[in-house]
Amino acid sequence: MISADTPVYQQYKDLKKQVPDAILFFRLGDFYEMFWEDAKWAAAILELSLTSRNQNAADPIPMAGVPFHAVEGYIQRLVEVGKKVAIAEQVGVIGTGAKKLIDRKIVRVITPGLSGDTTAAAHESAWLVSITQNRRGAAVGLLDASTGDLRVCQVEGLEAAVAEAGRHGPREALLTEESDTPAVRQALGGICVTVVKDRSVDIEALRQQVGVWSLDGLTSGLEAVQILLRYARENLRSDLSNVVSLHQYKLGNSLLMDESTRRNLELFRNLRGQGRAGTVLSLLDMAQTPMGGRLVREWLGAPLLDVEKIRERQGAVGRFVADTGARRALRAALAQVSDLERLAARVSQGTATPRNVNALRASLDQLPAVVEALSGEELRALLPDDLAADVADDIRAWLVPEPPISPTEGGLVPEGADPDLDRMRMRARDGKGEIARLETKLKNVSGIQSLKIKHITNMGYLIEVSLANKDRVPKDWILKQNLSNNYRYFTQELKEFEETILTADERSMAQEYKHFTALRLRVGEQVARIQVLARSVATLDALSTLAEVAVRHRFCCPSVDNSGELDIRAGRHPVVESLLADTPFVANDLKMDARAQFIVLTGPNMAGKSTLMRQVALIALLAQIGSFVPAAAARIGICDRICVRVGASDDLAHGQSTFMVEMSETASILQSATASSLVLLDEIGRGTSTYDGLSIAWAVAEDLHDRVRCRAIFATHYHELAALRETCARLRNMHVAISEQNDRLTFLRKLREGAASSSYGIQCARLAGLPLAVVRRAKTVLKEMELRRPRPEPTQLSLFGVAGAEIAPEAGTERAPEPRTEIAPEPPSPPPPDPVRLALAEIDPDQLSPREAHQALYRLRGMLEAAG
Repeated sequence: MISADTPVYQQYKDLKKQVPDAILFFRLGDFYEMFWEDAKWAAAILELSLTSRNQNAADPIPMAGVPFHAVEGYIQRLVEVGKKVAIAEQVGVIGTGAKKLIDRKIVRVITPGLSGDTTAAAHESAWLVSITQNRRGAAVGLLDASTGDLRVCQVEGLEAAVAEAGRHGPREALLTEESDTPAVRQALGGICVTVVKDRSVDIEALRQQVGVWSLDGLTSGLEAVQILLRYARENLRSDLSNVVSLHQYKLGNSLLMDESTRRNLELFRNLRGQGRAGTVLSLLDMAQTPMGGRLVREWLGAPLLDVEKIRERQGAVGRFVADTGARRALRAALAQVSDLERLAARVSQGTATPRNVNALRASLDQLPAVVEALSGEELRALLPDDLAADVADDIRAWLVPEPPISPTEGGLVPEGADPDLDRMRMRARDGKGEIARLETKLKNVSGIQSLKIKHITNMGYLIEVSLANKDRVPKDWILKQNLSNNYRYFTQELKEFEETILTADERSMAQEYKHFTALRLRVGEQVARIQVLARSVATLDALSTLAEVAVRHRFCCPSVDNSGELDIRAGRHPVVESLLADTPFVANDLKMDARAQFIVLTGPNMAGKSTLMRQVALIALLAQIGSFVPAAAARIGICDRICVRVGASDDLAHGQSTFMVEMSETASILQSATASSLVLLDEIGRGTSTYDGLSIAWAVAEDLHDRVRCRAIFATHYHELAALRETCARLRNMHVAISEQNDRLTFLRKLREGAASSSYGIQCARLAGLPLAVVRRAKTVLKEMELRRPRPEPTQLSLFGVAGAEIAPEAGTERAPEPRTEIAPEPPSPPPPDPVRLALAEIDPDQLSPREAHQALYRLRGMLEAAG
């Protein structure tokens, strides 16, 4: 219990001063308690009951608590809303008869970027990033303290550093004062940001931490790395002994995708904002281990550019696809392996519980079965010969197979490991037997058969007698506690037994705790070996996972080269297909090469244009991570960048409308795309007036074709853009086919040559449930506008060329772009409603009787005569 005038309160207050900006979880027995403002915050966020201590006092203390065995879930919920959490843990051995204040200290401070060691995010890396800039350039540092993964990338400027940091989906960012700008914070997407002032660099300490002799290659990156390590050490209260290496990498080693592309392709988060459901990652991540899941995610976010590396990964996946028995045996063995990376980190940082250490041992014991499941030297070479069996043996010798959670309460060390410990335990067991015999003796002496000898926390062993038997208590029994329904006594003989028992218990628990901490220290010294194993296991898991996905979803192995072509036979969208229950997915062929690199794709809404574009991008992306792809066959020329702009969204928080967001993203694509890029644009120019939008779409398409010369699919409802074929030699018109009967559309989902003859917008509006009268009026207005549209001369090139016209260039030549013509002026406003037409539109002939039809005809004639 805590109150304002107790030593426990003073201890809490002293610890809270160390972490004024964090919610302090203060360990009291089986609970972590929070007090005052911390309790109010936690109760609101975690939906806890807010109680109080000293309720009768003038100033009661607000209080809330969570069970210690379930604390990780509560911590995760707090850091997800940007809170820091400090853990004040009981340290040392808690004696069964102890009356002194238990020692406590803050063992770690968990921030959003230092919260990776939770089951809720087992398959995700917990990146803490730092961004620095100086005269020599800019840098982004990345640290996952839960696995020991430390990386740094030096870039040309701050904008590039922010983009690279955002690619990894960080949880928290450390910025220097000059890097902390509104634009940077906006680009980071509202994650927790801490501005750091200490930028000092200790070269020698850094060199020893990451185990390298020279850091001469790091210029602007030194500060970024040092800032990360200093922040993590201060908050985790650890020397970060699990961080044993530094990976320096450069931009350009992997395919580039901006945040808009990742979002539009729904790689990691769905567009509905409901997490992983329906994403590409949710389809691919069938990993059996957390390490494998994190690696699959990393591969998906950083597709390869090196053809040989892609083919090497494809070969390993192919071997698992071909050997069903080996794949199943491996996955069964991997299912028994826990998170080696994060377990090793907890051990090395001194925060591992006995059960964490035991899980590490069980995982190491499973590795021979993993080796046994591998067939072929190529796959066996992925796992090192050193399986750390000696580490597993050490743990087995000093830790029981099913240890308790706490390391301070005994029951850890197996019988026979320490003879002295065994003797202490024997004395404790004998003493407890003597207590039982004493209880029988006291019953006989007093005649009170219901009495019990109980151990009471902080009071020791006492004789408990009911209120009804109070008068039968012998006079030499000493009253210790008077309760409402019973009395508690002790005798000199009982106290002598208690001293023997408690002394033996406390000594044995202290000895076990000493053995456990020594074991944890020895295992922690082997963290580098365990990390090598963890990375190897993760690679095997990721490769076998891609193979499992390929088999389950009928993927094929694509041909990957530097040809610049894209040839997909019977391609499918992997996620959409997996979500279809009984409806078969309509596959499509698509070929893009030097003669036809640019496709103008037309067709009505709901016909499947967006799905088709996304599936093309995903097939190319999956091929470059070394995966098989959802197609009957595919040839993929390496893409250096994939740019996707699909759908409409606004950003009202930063004053950008849907159209402004669209234009900003389109501008970024035009500035960054190269001839090796794959660009997919949907409905460019739809957020403004018809002719403004058409003009913008026309100019963007020309720029991509003439200047960038990349592979591109340009989906549009402006079927007038088909006329670009007359001046763009590498352009190809295609459409998604429909069937139209009796003014009703059937979507065939099939890709065909030529442009669509119409956008079918009114028919789609009817399918969406627009009132029939509105649909009829829309048709009338459309016909009027088409009649009033300016007609160009037959020889004049304009935006209003014949939709779907195919004009092929001469064989073996490419036509030079001709001068562009001016866009026609805005068409006149729609005519005012014609009352006769409106009245006629309201009539349904099939519902009229002959008399009603006759009356309607006369009424319409009268309206015409009145109109003159």
